[in-house]
Amino acid sequence: MQHMNNIVLIGFMGSGKSSVGKLLAEQTHRTYIDLDQKIEEDTGDTIPNIFKNEGEEGFRKRETEVLRALSSREGTVISTGGGIVERKENHDVLKEHGPVIYLHASFEEISARLEDDESRPLWSKPEVERKNLLEKRLPVYKECADELVNTDHKSINDVVNEIESLIKS
Repeated sequence: MQHMNNIVLIGFMGSGKSSVGKLLAEQTHRTYIDLDQKIEEDTGDTIPNIFKNEGEEGFRKRETEVLRALSSREGTVISTGGGIVERKENHDVLKEHGPVIYLHASFEEISARLEDDESRPLWSKPEVERKNLLEKRLPVYKECADELVNTDHKSINDVVNEIESLIKS
């Protein structure tokens, strides 16, 4: 059963999911949930520590569990982690929540946004690995998404307005 009054944001790290999600929730009178923050709240640990202690697979498992637990929620904007699409089982779960909006940003834009961000375990890898990761996920984001919104060189307000137009049409 689709909960069409939810909105799910997917995209690579640094694409604007959290910033856009907060404002979108506020402007559309929905509750905002950041999946990564919810995982940190539920575990009492940080994402970098979970990666360090449980590896990426352990983190992805937790991510799926939290996503499933949210499936009964309504009236929510959910910002997912960039790797939510890594597990095939998440694709259907994402669609159950409501329209899935892929926030796309170029590698150059993401690099500029995350230049001094040390809180993202996968961003600390060499540039070639980060580029490969983005290229690997691009087709999967597109496959999972109902709509694509490019966030390059756009304000948070502009992106939110574009999403609002898409979900009203």
